[in-house]
Amino acid sequence: MQAPVLVLKDSLNRESGNKVHYGNIQASKAVADIIRTTLGPRSMLKMLLDAAGGIVVTNDGNAILRELDLAHPAAKSMIELSRTQDEEVGDGTTSVIVLAGEMLHVAEAFIDKKYHPTVICQAYNKALEDAISVLDKIAMTVDVKDRATMLGLVKSCIGTKFTGQFGDLIADLAINATTTVGVDLGQGLREVDIKKYIKVEKVPGGQLEDSKVLKGVMFNKDVVAPGKMRRKILNPRIILLDCPLEYKKGENQTNAELLREEDWSVLLKMEEEYIENLCMQILKFKPDLVITEKGLSDLACHYFSKAGVSAIRRLRKTDNNRIAKACGAVIVNRPDELQESDVGTGAGLFEVKKIGDEFFAFVVDCKDPKACTVLLRGASKDLLNEVERNLQDAMSVARNIIKNPKLVPGGGATELTVSAMLKQRSSSIEGIEKWPYEAAAIGFEAIPRTLAQNCGVNVIRTMTALQGKVKYPFFYLLSVQYLLLSIITSFIYYVARKW
Repeated sequence: MQAPVLVLKDSLNRESGNKVHYGNIQASKAVADIIRTTLGPRSMLKMLLDAAGGIVVTNDGNAILRELDLAHPAAKSMIELSRTQDEEVGDGTTSVIVLAGEMLHVAEAFIDKKYHPTVICQAYNKALEDAISVLDKIAMTVDVKDRATMLGLVKSCIGTKFTGQFGDLIADLAINATTTVGVDLGQGLREVDIKKYIKVEKVPGGQLEDSKVLKGVMFNKDVVAPGKMRRKILNPRIILLDCPLEYKKGENQTNAELLREEDWSVLLKMEEEYIENLCMQILKFKPDLVITEKGLSDLACHYFSKAGVSAIRRLRKTDNNRIAKACGAVIVNRPDELQESDVGTGAGLFEVKKIGDEFFAFVVDCKDPKACTVLLRGASKDLLNEVERNLQDAMSVARNIIKNPKLVPGGGATELTVSAMLKQRSSSIEGIEKWPYEAAAIGFEAIPRTLAQNCGVNVIRTMTALQGKVKYPFFYLLSVQYLLLSIITSFIYYVARKW
């Protein structure tokens, strides 16, 4: 007989069939149960120790799950699902995990009945399409320009989080920031890039009420020579560079062989002339502030301070992009390519302030800034970290409304409506897919049920009362159809008896 061919290592175990299905479902349910209590306005915060040994206090689903170190592949895919939701939508990271866990839980019964996973998936896909069509029908259009409506929408997002107790503060910050960086693309479309053009700067100390959205940007830098350069400039002319203002160093070890003593002074003179030439090319545009992402030599610093120009060096690329968007400047790669149109004149004030123990540079009072900084103040770093997470969610919600101004009811109402509609539609589905489709409808009830559990009310009574309130014209239509059918049947039966 032929010897068996071994593909896997001896140390590896290969599992397949129902055992794996059950294992995946149990792992996903375990992940959902971890963050189930963090859903809703009466949710509880979780206290975690992160990898660096710091404390994380939050009820943000993604923030909790990313701190978990899991080995099971299904559990890891649940965490990936939460991360994707956070990146694409920005909010609803807990809801999506609770819903996914429930969908897998209701599918377990069909695996017991020997349903093929493909059949269950097909039914779930049908349910998804129908659920989206239901959402489109019940969605209401929102007026993005009405600030009171926007404020109410963003507050409903924050209401379930830690910062809900601070009233309109975070909602105001989120709306101000997203409306500042919004760019019209034409045809009624508007783009809001939160990651690139909104920077959240956390500075411990002070009151949370001191937080504000700057009409410009701030960054953690001071001028190169504080005693010789101005720290406050009104209506500055700003030049942004992406090149070093120092003599180029050799890439590898460079040897220079000098035979005469005068050659050394000539070499130094060449370096000085090169730096002077660079500085003169910049100074002919009469700037008040020069910012570069690379180094700036002492000699260049001397020329700038002599001309009354303030300079900042080694700025982050992202910060430089934000300054360019705020003041209308163009980042230049070589000083000899500078033009008058590259100089930023949109800023109203450049100022360096000391907050706490550090110096921060402000480029504010910009005419039409397309980038901004949100300055957050608070008692501790843990508080600021949680406020930042909540602010990111609020800004994402504000961005989503600006992009697609539609609203569906919250508090589990939408999920119950979708559930009722799917239950009704399941009667028209033929074949074996009918039962998984109906189970998906029941799975949507997980959100209102979890909200009720977290509030501490009687879950069964609350769910029964909610299901009783779901009324739709199709229910009445259905009852009329049944009435007509029963009348016709009775009439046929009566005629048949007479005959």
